[in-house]
Amino acid sequence: MFVGDSMTIGRAGDYTWRYRMWQHLNATFGGPFSIVGPRSALYDAAADAPTSHAYADPAFPEEARRHLAGWGEGWQHMAPCIGPAVRDGRADVLLVSLGLIDLGFYTGAEDTAANARRFVAAAREARPAVRMVLLPVIPNVRAEQDAAFAAEVARFNELLAKAVADLTTAASPVLLAARPEAYEIHRDTYDGTHPNASGEHRLAGEFAAALHQAWGMGGPYRRTQDL
Repeated sequence: MFVGDSMTIGRAGDYTWRYRMWQHLNATFGGPFSIVGPRSALYDAAADAPTSHAYADPAFPEEARRHLAGWGEGWQHMAPCIGPAVRDGRADVLLVSLGLIDLGFYTGAEDTAANARRFVAAAREARPAVRMVLLPVIPNVRAEQDAAFAAEVARFNELLAKAVADLTTAASPVLLAARPEAYEIHRDTYDGTHPNASGEHRLAGEFAAALHQAWGMGGPYRRTQDL
């Protein structure tokens, strides 16, 4: 299950990093898998709502479009939603990209980290053996101009790493994915925050690396297309 904010749901006309990850798993997983989640739409800016199904590749299968992501939604929004979504979808692995919107509009680093811990607990309550890969917050263009915000992002990432170390268990492991080493907001986003095609590949690549290196799921990430 893909869980995230606007960087994950995508907007009308996007491929999304979810699409790149689906391509990767199709090429490397070596067996059947399902993508689950209670939602499937993209965000439609004109409607200011998640009502679009205009993915850049219309051949992206409907069943592979499933997710739990929302434009403007963060850890505090997903913590109450994740339990039912995991239970109903019988999710075994969560790939989570959250935090930027929290820090930008809702909560400071400490409260955001507390909501991340609530999220992990709720997911495990619904499915005790669920595995999770969490992506650190990638600073956006605001962090270049707002030193206080940049400090909050850095502090949250420290707290997220501590939460992962505290919460991981043999039965329900939690991994901290690496920030994409080569990710550059002026090249890999279309607006200083949201990923363009190259950014989508870089995000998918870090999740793919975590799955492959830690649990032997899939293989090394290769860009299947550069659109």
